[in-house]
Amino acid sequence: MNDQKGTLFIVGTPIGNLKDITLRALEVLSSVDLIAAEDTRRTRKLLSYHNIHKPLISYHEHSPTERDEEIISRLKQGQRIALVTDAGMPGFSDPGFRLIRRVIEEALNITVIPGPSAILSALLISGFPPTPFAFLGFPPPRGSSRKHFFDRYREIPMTRVLFESPVRLIKTLEDIADQWGNPQVCVVREMTKVFEEALRGSALDLARIFRERGETVKGEITIVVEEHRCGAPATTFSSTPHSDDFSSIDSAIRKLLKENPAISTKELAQEIARQFGISRRSAYKRIAELREKDHSLPAL
Repeated sequence: MNDQKGTLFIVGTPIGNLKDITLRALEVLSSVDLIAAEDTRRTRKLLSYHNIHKPLISYHEHSPTERDEEIISRLKQGQRIALVTDAGMPGFSDPGFRLIRRVIEEALNITVIPGPSAILSALLISGFPPTPFAFLGFPPPRGSSRKHFFDRYREIPMTRVLFESPVRLIKTLEDIADQWGNPQVCVVREMTKVFEEALRGSALDLARIFRERGETVKGEITIVVEEHRCGAPATTFSSTPHSDDFSSIDSAIRKLLKENPAISTKELAQEIARQFGISRRSAYKRIAELREKDHSLPAL
């Protein structure tokens, strides 16, 4: 390490409980010249809790590149700067990675102060195999990039970990069911806080549970998805039913329509997908095929 230059400290901070911080992290935050924070208000709350008072500047996804150059300039002047995110380790689905790359390009000093990680915490609490696993970040919110995301990661043979915002949680669970064959998932929220919650079940079952709550869930959300398994039984992992399953699916469709003639196509497809562990796309297709053969079915 070049002592003539400053150092960028990548500091892990609590993902919820403010006590979940290492002694070394507190030591570094107390000694640096400046702290670059994704959200200065949240970081100031953490610092105040531990009686630390240091200058703060904001560094987030909308920060101009001039902010990067300001930090690089300070490091060249010999300053010690800590980089922190809202929660957990900087650089994962936040702008920290951009700054880390710039510091490396400039051959400046950089070191990591390990700390809590929402990715690893959720992975362990899910009960799914922790190795190997893939962290996929946030799914794109819409459009072709979102479709490409689910296509790209459909069949990777390892546990998958995603971040998601509360407002898109149900939609993402439905897309996981539709695009990835309704796998088993674990939705973890409010980790290390008073209302920590970990729900396990199929993607469609959890989408239904959160929809029935009737309000947008709160807190940081991590979704852990069981690994894709080639050749798994259709009732659990296959996105397309075997021909032997069609009679059972058709019977279930007729039964649901008889019990609830006002059911929408979307609701019907979701329920069939849930019952038989198939994708909604396959359920929609079978409903359409059955209607072509049996015109006595009520209109949807």
